[in-house]
Amino acid sequence: MSNFKNSMIEVFTTNIENEFQAEKIIEILEKNSPHIKIDFDLSETEFPYPCGHTILRVEGTAINNQHIISLVKELGFLCDILEDKLCKSE
Repeated sequence: MSNFKNSMIEVFTTNIENEFQAEKIIEILEKNSPHIKIDFDLSETEFPYPCGHTILRVEGTAINNQHIISLVKELGFLCDILEDKLCKSE
């Protein structure tokens, strides 16, 4: 991540599956919120969402969580703030 002064980081879980989808999401989020830095961790697990997920990381001095979630969902993907939770294998 960059070194934004007084920045905060918010982490979201998504069901975005590949680099092409991630790049489109980043493009739209940056257009709507140019003051934030965005990246993805596309490592997935074998569990279903939300335990099997990809990570959307957002850094900036002002992050509007609901706006980000809304934009990602409007594009047809799941998106939630990452919560501390344990996922059990079935």
